[in-house]
Amino acid sequence: MSPLSAFLSVSLPVILAALIYQLGLPAFISEYVPSTLLPNLFVPTHCYKSVRTLSSEFPHAECFTIHDGKFSSVFVDNAANDAVKESRTGYAYPGFWDGHGHLIQFGESLDSVSLFGAESMDEIKSRLLEYKIVRPEKGTSEQWLRGVGWDQAHFEGRWPTAADLEIDERFKDLYIMLDRVDVHCIWVSERVLDLLPSFSIPPGGEVPAKGVFCDNAMDIVLQYYPKPTKARKTEFIKTAMAELNKHGIVGMHDAGVVPADLELYEELANDQDWTVRVNAMIECDVRNTFCPEAVRKVSTPNGRFHVKSVKLFGDGALGSWGSALIEPYSDKPESSGSLLVNATTLSRVTYDWAVKAGYQVNIHAIGDLANRLAVDAFEAALKRLCPHANLRDCQAKRRFRIEHAQIIHPDDQRRMSELGIIASIQPTHATSDMGYAESRLGQQRTKDEAYRMRSLLPLRPVLGSDFPVEPASIFEGMYAAITRRSPRTGLDPSGGKAGWYPEESLTFEQALEGFTVNAAYGGFLEGKAGVIEAGAYADWVVLDEQLESLDPEALRKVTVRETWVGGKRVY
Repeated sequence: MSPLSAFLSVSLPVILAALIYQLGLPAFISEYVPSTLLPNLFVPTHCYKSVRTLSSEFPHAECFTIHDGKFSSVFVDNAANDAVKESRTGYAYPGFWDGHGHLIQFGESLDSVSLFGAESMDEIKSRLLEYKIVRPEKGTSEQWLRGVGWDQAHFEGRWPTAADLEIDERFKDLYIMLDRVDVHCIWVSERVLDLLPSFSIPPGGEVPAKGVFCDNAMDIVLQYYPKPTKARKTEFIKTAMAELNKHGIVGMHDAGVVPADLELYEELANDQDWTVRVNAMIECDVRNTFCPEAVRKVSTPNGRFHVKSVKLFGDGALGSWGSALIEPYSDKPESSGSLLVNATTLSRVTYDWAVKAGYQVNIHAIGDLANRLAVDAFEAALKRLCPHANLRDCQAKRRFRIEHAQIIHPDDQRRMSELGIIASIQPTHATSDMGYAESRLGQQRTKDEAYRMRSLLPLRPVLGSDFPVEPASIFEGMYAAITRRSPRTGLDPSGGKAGWYPEESLTFEQALEGFTVNAAYGGFLEGKAGVIEAGAYADWVVLDEQLESLDPEALRKVTVRETWVGGKRVY
């Protein structure tokens, strides 16, 4: 038999079998391919210069195998010679998770005008004019012109008004709605105001200027906003996931998804374009209510979509003086911010979701009063759930979370520690807010309470970005956590390199854990996500640099080479 004939008789059936297996016909294989070939035939092996596993049993490796979308083995390749190992490229890490983001809103923001970093009203107007040229269809009653990222701090100390959006004749009759940088206020045009009847400002809301609606007052406008169709939302989701994959993100905690969108997620979760695992938090159509009849717990067989938690809202944001504080604002002594829900209702709804329905409860709380009420609500629920058990042990099973946890009174930091309440932190919020946080809170309150990171390490903090409020880059989040400096400029508020309250900084290892194993724990996915070990989802990222060896400044420039989800390359 010739060499070619030998190759065709032995190798060709194996190659064809592998191809057919990928097409979903394993029965053919079991009938025609020798069983001795099967163990190695369909178990892909990936080897890199190094593999950082974050597994306590086997922290470093060189190779791993994949079977059925999961890691099947992880090992050091002792069989390969030095030349083979030297030729390998890339450094592998567990796929990154963002602990707090907003998927559809992120996709919509990618279809909107970006106002982030605009430092004057003139710059805002210039960006709107440029966007309108590129997207002439935007601004109709069916498709409002959307944008996000403005900050009144750059408007010479005044709030914007609807009149400011009358830029020229082309903008006279446009429907415009622009989200503030923290998405806790919206700024709308005169045409949008024409839709509104006379209204009263609801509790927990504020209208600081004509055309600006904050927190609960946003609902006055949002009821008239033409909601995106199912088809547009689907496009937003696909666009958002593709963008997240570029950042090495394989999973996210979606912090507030209404029932109709949960249904859409479940419908799309088996689609080939669904390339980010989503752990969704339920948000009722009416915030801070109990709607068990409209939702259900979900965990898809492929692990791409989970629903087992609910999102409640305590207060607004610091930048718009909406965070609920125990003592008044230092730069606005007539105000202590605003609660979006009173203490009694927050405790009752927490009890309903946790005790009656068995869900994990996650409460948005930024100001120290909101954080105190969140701890109160969790403590009361834990006492009902486990009346005769240690509350910390009870919490370890329920894993209640405070989303943002930005300003926490020392007494409540202690209580959080005693109960083990998880802090869900966005490191870039600290570096975005550091320019004005002290003016809002005063130096002592900032020092004792604000933007804790290292102090909360025993609570296994979940790290995220809150995209689209902040950039989705995990590396910017790591940089902010490690240096306490702006990822955009590399500087602290003084223009130096010392970092803003550097005693609260994290090490690289702690930051990495926050975006991987801690994020998995915060969603009941430990052993499945955030690690490279047998049995876990086969999700990983490949980088050209070894992160541990980099100077922190270099983190700002790291790019992702490849992203893999379920054993398939998605970027």
